[in-house]
Amino acid sequence: MTVFERHTLPNGLRVLTAPMLQAQSVTCFVMLAAGSRYETRDTRGIAHFAEHMFFKGTERRPSARDIAGEIDAIGGEFNAFTSKEYTGYYVKCASEHRDVALDVLVDMLRRSKFDPDEIEREKGVIVEEMNMYFDTPRDYIGGVYEQLLYGDQPLGWDIIGDRETVRAATRGTFLDYLDRWYRPSRIVVGLGGRLGDEAVERIAELLGDLEDAPHDGRAAPAAANGGAPVKVHTKESDQAHLILGVPSYPLEHPDRYALQLLATVLGGGMSSRLFTEVRERRGLGYYVYGVNHSYTDAGSLYAQAGVDIARIDDAVTTIVAELRRMAEEPVPYDELEKARNFAKGRFVLQLESPHGTVMFGLRREVLEGRAAEPEEVLAGIDAVTADDVQRVAGTLIGDGRLKLAVIGPFDDAERFERLLG
Repeated sequence: MTVFERHTLPNGLRVLTAPMLQAQSVTCFVMLAAGSRYETRDTRGIAHFAEHMFFKGTERRPSARDIAGEIDAIGGEFNAFTSKEYTGYYVKCASEHRDVALDVLVDMLRRSKFDPDEIEREKGVIVEEMNMYFDTPRDYIGGVYEQLLYGDQPLGWDIIGDRETVRAATRGTFLDYLDRWYRPSRIVVGLGGRLGDEAVERIAELLGDLEDAPHDGRAAPAAANGGAPVKVHTKESDQAHLILGVPSYPLEHPDRYALQLLATVLGGGMSSRLFTEVRERRGLGYYVYGVNHSYTDAGSLYAQAGVDIARIDDAVTTIVAELRRMAEEPVPYDELEKARNFAKGRFVLQLESPHGTVMFGLRREVLEGRAAEPEEVLAGIDAVTADDVQRVAGTLIGDGRLKLAVIGPFDDAERFERLLG
């Protein structure tokens, strides 16, 4: 059964729909191939800052209160997010209010005022968001790890930017950024749920006149950082946070599903190897999990944990041992089947809601140029064998490839380098 329908307007803007007749709601989404990795050194943080400013008032809805009030009046939910490779804006509401949701979204994206006084006020908000991020080790450890992996390039920079570039932003900074990246060929509008009549036609009315422009739409290519294997962020804390992993594969790699099951066996769920060894058997920490995160041209397989400061050495050596065991021993049949069913089950649960379904399709459409049907994903997971998992693990996990980021009251990186072997 086909879940997604794809349409392209004459100006290059794509529309992805996922009709779900059983739903009473609709999710209206605008996603752009524009994220923090498309920034320059002088505009770091502008993609995230722009996301904030779209909610601050338009020509027709002059204030943030006016925008929020219109969504509240239909009982809707709206929000936005910025990642390194894409930015998304959405409204979820009862299907009868679809046109209001679309009108508000498009108004925000096309007619935001970027009032200089609002920009100055919002700088303080962004700086406080930075403070919260830097003061939350469980979140900030991901930034430390990507600095270690990618170094001083866009993929290694924090999405939120830095205080200097945020404070230097002007109305012109935003308009230049939008003029370059917010173009029809980089935009996908997604609708999921009970769509109503003439949904694509309505989007064409709202966005069909948006002019495209030729430009170099590529981000700076990812380059591996050849530096030290360990990065320590010294911070007084009651718990140490760490990420230990290896570079892996980009999104469209042929072994993407084997890599997914490798990560699932390693650290997916409360019966995974990492959870069992680090928390249940050894009592080294409260949370631990393993995951693979891929970009269009890079990726990393890693474990993240919050552990007892006094026993961090044990935690690191335990995780190293579990990573290496993935490469040295085939996964037993029962364990692989459990991981396969876990991955498929979590994927299917995601598709139960209009929001989850359209989010899945949009992310694939924006980053890969095509929205894979769910059956294709499930078939890919089903095709993975134990030999595939061990082969991928053997390729990725080896001496000299392990990378470790740590936040805690430590200042000796060499101490941790010795634990990596």
